[in-house]
Amino acid sequence: MRSFKNSFFYLIIIGGFSALMYWIVLKGKTLEIGQNIVRHQIEKGHWTDFLTSMNHNLQHPLAILLAQIVTIILVARFFGWVCRRIGQPTVIGEMIAGIVLGPSLIGMYFPEFSAMLFPKDSLGNLQFLSQIGLILFMFVIGMELDLKVLKNKAHDAVVISHASIIIPFTLGLGLAYFIYHSFAPPGVEFLSFGLFLGIAMSITAFPVLAGIVRERGIHKTKLGAIVITCAAADDITAWCILAAVIAIVKAGSFTSSLYVIALAILYVIVMLKVVRPFLKRVGDLNATKESLNKPVVAIFFLTLLLSSYASELIGIHALFGAFLAGAIMPENNKFRTIFIEKVEDVSVVILLPLFFVFTGLRTQIGLIDDPYLWKITGLIILVAVVGKFFGSALAAKFVGHNWKDSLSIGTLMNTRGLMELVVLNIGYDLGVLSTEIFTMMVIMALATTFMTGPALDLINYVFKTKSSIVPEEISNKSKYKVLISFATPEKGKTLLKVANSLVKKQSGNTIVTAMHLSLSSELHSFDVKDYEREMFLPVVSESENLNQKIITLFKASNDIDSDITDTANHGEYDLLLVGLGQSIFEGTLLGKVLGFTTRIINPDRLIDKFTGKEGLFENSPFDERTRQIIAKSKMSVGILVDKELDEINRVFMPIFSDEDAFLIEFAQKLIHNNGSQITVLDAVGHIRNDRKIQEGIRSIEQIAPNHIMMMQERTIKKEFLEQQDLMIISLESWKKLLDSHSIWLNNTSSVLIIKP
Repeated sequence: MRSFKNSFFYLIIIGGFSALMYWIVLKGKTLEIGQNIVRHQIEKGHWTDFLTSMNHNLQHPLAILLAQIVTIILVARFFGWVCRRIGQPTVIGEMIAGIVLGPSLIGMYFPEFSAMLFPKDSLGNLQFLSQIGLILFMFVIGMELDLKVLKNKAHDAVVISHASIIIPFTLGLGLAYFIYHSFAPPGVEFLSFGLFLGIAMSITAFPVLAGIVRERGIHKTKLGAIVITCAAADDITAWCILAAVIAIVKAGSFTSSLYVIALAILYVIVMLKVVRPFLKRVGDLNATKESLNKPVVAIFFLTLLLSSYASELIGIHALFGAFLAGAIMPENNKFRTIFIEKVEDVSVVILLPLFFVFTGLRTQIGLIDDPYLWKITGLIILVAVVGKFFGSALAAKFVGHNWKDSLSIGTLMNTRGLMELVVLNIGYDLGVLSTEIFTMMVIMALATTFMTGPALDLINYVFKTKSSIVPEEISNKSKYKVLISFATPEKGKTLLKVANSLVKKQSGNTIVTAMHLSLSSELHSFDVKDYEREMFLPVVSESENLNQKIITLFKASNDIDSDITDTANHGEYDLLLVGLGQSIFEGTLLGKVLGFTTRIINPDRLIDKFTGKEGLFENSPFDERTRQIIAKSKMSVGILVDKELDEINRVFMPIFSDEDAFLIEFAQKLIHNNGSQITVLDAVGHIRNDRKIQEGIRSIEQIAPNHIMMMQERTIKKEFLEQQDLMIISLESWKKLLDSHSIWLNNTSSVLIIKP
């Protein structure tokens, strides 16, 4: 009745008001008398006016900007993915994407498309949006700096950092002396040209360096700590020098620049002594997601914008203000993490790629069409590497580091990446750098960033060190070693329960390692330790409850799939346990097939699949990561499909072929270590014909006859499966089980799929 009333009311409202609107339109027609109305009509079958209208819409500034953003994000993501797959930082791919979309490639070979996508009139909008992205990004970089680390380890870091600035700065100034007449724009003073070349040679890309350190698993080592501290000190010093250089260039005279620098110092003092304590009070009161509401977020964003505005007015560039605003944010790590999450997705994913492409539109590699120009480009790269690499390495050696660590510090400090492009664009906007020298310096930025990874590999090779995150205590080959790799603490706890049930009573002869890998792009240098503690605390607590000793491994990874298998293979583990959620069924045809239930399960169709001539189906039921782990691992792999596994007391183990004989070993481990009740199903009659399986079962029956039971029934009750805590099945049998659309999958509890 209620539904009828609602429908009737809906029809009355819609119908009545539609009729009223029609009557108003008819009455409105009478108002057009004497108004000389011009009507545009599209002729029947003629689309000229329509196409003209569509073309006009396509050329609207907003439509062009949206098309640019979509294209830029897609291309940047693609090249970033390619670089990540070959072990290079994502920023390299984004820099390459900018050059590809610019006049160096697309503009050269597809000029019409380039002119349509990036018309000159639209570049102003692209530049302003990219500047907003840079301001947000520099704000994040400022927040990522851990000033406490600088205070605690400042001595060596300051020596290395300042040496890594002054030496390349001097060499850059010397290089400017030799190329000033050939490459300085007309009307630019030597001081301005030389200072910008010097600061461009001196910069280090702190975020890229921090990412490489985390990816290589050296962030917890002495080398990792010192190089992160050096990069942070370098960042602060270089940005202060850059602010002074901009002030000198903009002021026009040295005396005028002194006033600008004095005003900048006053601005910094106000930010540190007045604004910072105020923000600390606000941050202490709003350090959770619930309390960090819109008015509070507005306070911090206003601080960012006002700081950027003030530094732009003073004449030291808005980016310095954004960087300083980030640096004075409350030091509470939880607060910084929450706030960075709010800012970073928009700035890094959407706006920052616009900056790379805008830089690429300014980079015209085609202008370097002469051997002499390529020689100058090579000279610039040489000066950059000699100044930064050797300057940092020699300083590190002087303060007491060995040659390997010194060379590694020099290599990492030579990474320039995005920060170099920021400096170059500022110089280009100020008219200090010509298009040719700008292009050469962009190539230098790419080359020095690209060489970091291979150079570190070469140093490790020369000094005969193994790049591994496997602890030394795992090298004992006589012990049974289990590695669990988990994505979340809850998954880690469940996998630990499985591992414990296999080795509980053999703790003196086993090693269990819990490993968590996280994408380096999702971590920030200031909260790596807190993140690691947060991930492992529940797992360590569970290990104490189970009285199971574990070793923990953590690494920021650039390629999680490869790092899992590399660690497992290098550590020579006997068993690798990984988790797989119930999402394996979701959104698939199989998920729909498993949606029904029945009281009695008839496995006839399943048996036909196993005994017939049909081979394994080609499409793997696993996601890409699991497939890679299965394919590359040299040891047994257990994939857990977790359906709230709590205990492992009752275990169902179907045997479908003689290749499943290895499962009996796991039955023995579970019975001996965990006292589990194992039910073995001879699904297709293979057990009675397989001597190895029969001997394994008899050996169990002699020791623990009450813990193993044989089944040969052709029908299995749903209630029986639901009473089991875990089903253990071989990988090959699991694939066939899926292929047969068996409703076992819907009625079993958790499943452990094992690849021998």
